[in-house]
Amino acid sequence: MPSVHSSPCYPMENPALLSLLRPTSKEKRSKPSGGFFRMFKLFPLLTSGCKMVALLGRPRRPQIGDSATTGTIFGYRKGRVSLAIQDDPHCVPMFIIELPMLTSLLHKEMASDVIRIALESETKTHKKKVMEEFVWAVYCNGRKIGYSIRRKQMSEEELHVMQLLRGVSMGAGVLPSQSEKDSAEGELTYMRARFERVVGSKDSEALYMINPDGAGGPELSIFFVRVH
Repeated sequence: MPSVHSSPCYPMENPALLSLLRPTSKEKRSKPSGGFFRMFKLFPLLTSGCKMVALLGRPRRPQIGDSATTGTIFGYRKGRVSLAIQDDPHCVPMFIIELPMLTSLLHKEMASDVIRIALESETKTHKKKVMEEFVWAVYCNGRKIGYSIRRKQMSEEELHVMQLLRGVSMGAGVLPSQSEKDSAEGELTYMRARFERVVGSKDSEALYMINPDGAGGPELSIFFVRVH
């Protein structure tokens, strides 16, 4: 099994986090775009199976620079949501974690068109890069939702998702499950996007979703912060 590369109410006054925060789309304009999130909200209308994956994986004119990072959020509707970060969709994830959050709850949070996920590590060592830490407190839009541990290796289900999405640079939809979980826990949904990766310091990094419709600032931001 391939190894993963090691490469809340959230205290927004945290200096490391404040240095990475950007104005939201709502702060920048009165009319929210949410184009990419609207696509994610249409899960019940999307066709299940590989048809959606094949469609999204077709070659297209590149619109985003090669330096962008790929982020994938996926999970069964009635199960927990997972987050995978890749340098490239064809590479093994550098960071993968199952968040202490139900997929259905994340879908509800997306109704706000602005999602901020913060992962906070209290490890006091400086020998690792911040995204190489293992134990994280997880926050979503200012609320602490629990703790998670970064995986060293992908599970069979996670590997299945990464293989299905190898040719997908961005999109959202429903994937075929390789187990009976599909009937017990609902459909296996995913959202994949390209992110601008910003290093604030040795103790903080952020990923800002690049909106494919060019409508301005990102609606989804993911923060990695190490506190002391």
